[in-house]
Amino acid sequence: MQRLLMLLTSLIILVPGRAQKIWISGAVEDSISHSPLQGVIVTVNNDTARVITNQYGLFRIAVPSQDAILLFQHDKYFPKRLSAGAYSRMLVQLSSKDEVQDDVVKKAKAIARERSSNGSNPNYGNSAMGTRAFFDETYGTLYENKFVETDIRNTSMFAVDVDRAAYSNIRRFVKLKEKIPVNAVRIEEMMNYFHYHYPLPPPGQTLKIYSNYATCPWAPDHRLLQIAVRGKAVNLDSLPPSNLVFLIDVSGSMALPNKLPLLQAAFRILVNNLRSNDHVAIVAYAGTPGIILPSTPGDQKTKILNAIDYLSAGGATAGEAAIKLAYKIAGENFIREGNNRVIMATDGDFNVGQTSDYDMEQLILGKKETGVLLTCLGFGMKNYKDSKLETLSSKGNGNFAYIDNLEEANKIFAREFGGTLFTVAKDVQADVLFNPRTVKSYRLIGYENKVISDEDSATDKISGGIIGSGHCAVVMYEIVPQDGKMEKDSFLATIQLGYREAVDTTMKYLYYKVPGELTQFRDASGDFRFASAVALTGLLLRKSAYKGNGTCNMVLDIAKRSLDDDPGGYRREFIVLLKELKKSKKIED
Repeated sequence: MQRLLMLLTSLIILVPGRAQKIWISGAVEDSISHSPLQGVIVTVNNDTARVITNQYGLFRIAVPSQDAILLFQHDKYFPKRLSAGAYSRMLVQLSSKDEVQDDVVKKAKAIARERSSNGSNPNYGNSAMGTRAFFDETYGTLYENKFVETDIRNTSMFAVDVDRAAYSNIRRFVKLKEKIPVNAVRIEEMMNYFHYHYPLPPPGQTLKIYSNYATCPWAPDHRLLQIAVRGKAVNLDSLPPSNLVFLIDVSGSMALPNKLPLLQAAFRILVNNLRSNDHVAIVAYAGTPGIILPSTPGDQKTKILNAIDYLSAGGATAGEAAIKLAYKIAGENFIREGNNRVIMATDGDFNVGQTSDYDMEQLILGKKETGVLLTCLGFGMKNYKDSKLETLSSKGNGNFAYIDNLEEANKIFAREFGGTLFTVAKDVQADVLFNPRTVKSYRLIGYENKVISDEDSATDKISGGIIGSGHCAVVMYEIVPQDGKMEKDSFLATIQLGYREAVDTTMKYLYYKVPGELTQFRDASGDFRFASAVALTGLLLRKSAYKGNGTCNMVLDIAKRSLDDDPGGYRREFIVLLKELKKSKKIED
């Protein structure tokens, strides 16, 4: 036996075993536009390892040692060789060849928008996005607000916020040429997706109310009242320090390319905007939640990005336990006068512990008073649980977005960084008291799941919304005027807007009297007309009984004449989507 052991020992010495491989992950981008590069071939010199970057520019590859040389190749870019060195994560920039250099800059933004989620990466799963069978997505049932006779009830109360998830989710269905579920159409989230040009509040004021009143294009005998609530904009250099907890779903359902890989790419954008006085902790959850990264200063970007890049999907989804752990960590690192927030990224398909929408509502209501705000980010399809995420955000002093592509991630975490992550007003609720002398009846368009009932107001169960830095919340009413009344001679309504400052518990109130002077629709502002076009689109998609004589052609005509200044090109993108809807006959023509 002793001789056998000696022989085995000598064989081990003489015949070297396989060295343990080192995993390298990273991202490849264009050196000028910084757009992620899909289809870059990554190989290792003198090794068979080979991967291709996915649609978000991400890759993960095994190398034999730190001395390995990685080669990055793309037919429109100059190749690049880099030593693996001590890096476990790499950011690689490729320079385009002379003949396509000009093309890259011009097309970078278009590529980012048009990028589909069909690409795959061997390291992130090869399942392509299906274009059929969205069998297991859930949406909360919406019953459209009806016309209310002012003589019977002249008060309309609702929570005001700037959620935008419905629009990007609808965009996903349009691009996949799929039928849009009726309950996925939340009109207020469609309207509030876009930028409007109402002036910021004066210095020292948190919120400012505006209104416009004009004829209604789809119901000529009716009127449209638009109310806009604009939040103050906080200078990025003056934003308070952030205590953030990334709550990331790494369950098996997140393995598809348009889920965890897109999520990782989105959080890379957010991390690049963090400052040294910000702190980030990461909780990942599948069957059980775990702390992937303790609270870490925002300038330690490599450490944070490494933690994000090493995430992999597998297991069940313990949403309840994960939420509790994330709020616990946020509480332990709470910053007084700071921005304390849990950022939850998931498809919402919880299947361990409490899982119903009602369970989630009760759970998050218990966390609301901690002073920790909530941002919900939805990803994916087929098993996407919109209803859970919408419930969590609305009941937990939160905001809600759906990320369907990298362009949307850029919008949320780069161009609108301050508005997404920094709240200027919370528990925002509007009480609109209509004047029965001028308003015969009224109907709130959208906001169905944000209406505050008499019972809620009587029992202090009011759940208001939040408004971020520089955000503008748009509200639209359709009004039946009193017969024979001169609308310009009297006011339409008075508004009481209640809210709390971001770091204050005192309820404050803002009052506004809505003038009754009527404008013809064609003479109304571009913001008014464009928001009306978006609202009508929602009515048509819902096949609403209140769409009047509205058609897709009417929406297109209004939208084309209401582009105005269009930062980001989102109004123009809306027109493109409308044309696709019309072509596919998924909207009334």
